[in-house]
Amino acid sequence: MNNHKGLIFDIQRFSIHDGPGIRTTVFMKGCPLRCLWCSNPESQDFFPNLMVRDINCKGCGACVNACPQGAITMTQAEGRKIEWSRCDQCLLCTGACIYHSLNRRGSYMEVPDIVQEIRKDEGFYRNSGGGVTVSGGEALWQSEIVAQLLAACKAEGMHTALDTTGHSSWEKLASVLNFTDLVLFDVKHLDSGAHRRATGVGNEQILENLVKAAKKKRIWIRMPLIAGFNDSEAHIQELTALAKRNGAEKISLLPYHEGGKAKSPQLGRIYPYPDAVAPAENHIHRLKDIMEKEGIVVSIGS
Repeated sequence: MNNHKGLIFDIQRFSIHDGPGIRTTVFMKGCPLRCLWCSNPESQDFFPNLMVRDINCKGCGACVNACPQGAITMTQAEGRKIEWSRCDQCLLCTGACIYHSLNRRGSYMEVPDIVQEIRKDEGFYRNSGGGVTVSGGEALWQSEIVAQLLAACKAEGMHTALDTTGHSSWEKLASVLNFTDLVLFDVKHLDSGAHRRATGVGNEQILENLVKAAKKKRIWIRMPLIAGFNDSEAHIQELTALAKRNGAEKISLLPYHEGGKAKSPQLGRIYPYPDAVAPAENHIHRLKDIMEKEGIVVSIGS
């Protein structure tokens, strides 16, 4: 990791799903969780990596010559093939491809350069009550850069939000909260065993950090909603109780979508959760009703 730059995999302008108003969302690359349903698997690695768009390939063969590992072949019958076991992510092929078929996911950027991108939409922030959201991956694993970035945004009068899984030390989270107006706290499951089976880590540290963060900042709780995993009425009642105990202003239910299923082959991976589906729409609204009857503000999809 570059000590003076942040590793970013996307800066999304005109975002309306990551906090109040119109926002710019800065996506930090690298995440210690391995959620089975991850919709952005390109965000997981702590280094830039290769992402393939076969539909853009014109068969020119420049990538074959650029690859020092011989991981790319091109034939008239089968087109381009990548032997992922030989790919060392040197990314030389991405520089050779002029058709955006082989793409680098992840770039190192200095804070002033990130802020310069954010400023492009400043007029929208002012008019809509929006601002800047830093997300991931898991942003707290680049806490020093994220704190610097949010401090720079605060110095320019921007509203700031942090979207986090909460899986980090409290010290890292606390250092970022100093410059954060709102925390979007992702909760996957309240049972630690189920959480570990689905993400690779337990939830004890996550829930401890949620309680501590709620004492310092405004929080919204966000839950990816997956049929048969965390969508039972009993689980939603537990989530509602958690929100009420900690003064959460809102719960966002985020129904599962298949973004990760399409992206995984583009990274040379097998999607680990092929049977995942979103709950039925009427069930989602029933869960929403349960929470609203307890006085919780609930949104679906944002």
